[in-house]
Amino acid sequence: MNRINPRKLLLSKWTAAHPQNREKHFLVTELLRDEDGMVLEVELQAVLTRRTEQCDWQTLQDDSRWKMGWR
Repeated sequence: MNRINPRKLLLSKWTAAHPQNREKHFLVTELLRDEDGMVLEVELQAVLTRRTEQCDWQTLQDDSRWKMGWR
């Protein structure tokens, strides 16, 4: 399990454990917060295609789906 501080996720780099459509490397481009400033979701952008997707920041803690950094 990856240990993550959600406030430090902006512009962090991630590698998909099981890439799809040759999209392997991702960058966190935005943090989506609630009214209290707590991070709820992140916006991930694929480096190759510039496609974006939103997901719960907790999914980045799952080693079977994401690895920290670009590998």
